[in-house]
Amino acid sequence: MIQPLGGAGTVRPIVAANWKMNGLRRDSRDLAKGLARLKQASGDLACDIIVCPPTTLLFELRDVFYDAEIALGGQDAHDQKKGAHTGDISSEMLVDSGCSYVILGHSERRADHGESSETVATKARAALAAGLKVIICVGESEAERDAGQALDAVGAQLINSLPEEGRSNDIVVAYEPVWAIGTGRIPDAAQIGEMHQHIRQLFKELKSGDVSGLRVLYGGSVKAENAGDILPIEGVDGALIGGASLSVKKFWEICVFYGQ
Repeated sequence: MIQPLGGAGTVRPIVAANWKMNGLRRDSRDLAKGLARLKQASGDLACDIIVCPPTTLLFELRDVFYDAEIALGGQDAHDQKKGAHTGDISSEMLVDSGCSYVILGHSERRADHGESSETVATKARAALAAGLKVIICVGESEAERDAGQALDAVGAQLINSLPEEGRSNDIVVAYEPVWAIGTGRIPDAAQIGEMHQHIRQLFKELKSGDVSGLRVLYGGSVKAENAGDILPIEGVDGALIGGASLSVKKFWEICVFYGQ
């Protein structure tokens, strides 16, 4: 059982759910309602909750989450407002669907769709212009970690993925080591703390000292069983949750770590 932390630090933490390509209308609405009921019954937690479902579910779920003060997010967005981009969705469309956040640069987008960090930066620029907050994902491969290149690899991704626009309260960085996503493996506490400190320092340099509102999340096989070890690590401002977010019980156990 996760013991509640009881309060946030200098920034308000985020617990974000990435449902990925999972969920049909009926089951997803039941999942959303279950989460909303727990949130409404608990009052104000000391964290923000964001749910990023597939695009087909945004309209279906937005009112459920709105009433529970759970933020809605997209899983990707094109860098153009509209046009001949079959199968894509714009940031303006996400806003119109009720979203306030969007995930960009997830390792599965980088791998499956060949997205470069420069593409992520262009998308982030467009999302910020549309009024969305962005969750920019970075993370090293297993080969880079084993070769002692993790800090350099993640640093290069952040430098090239971060748009010039936007301040620290508009941008969330999610550190997701590629080798830990969905594998059950995670870095140790020292490795996580070192990387989060590295990201924060680099962001500070890139944004001329502006880190007052920055939140750096950890993602990669986070679940209720290990959240109590990960979330208290210095510099970890919450988590981006994959598979565990598809269970109301498992996801909620992570959320209530932050208490009231």
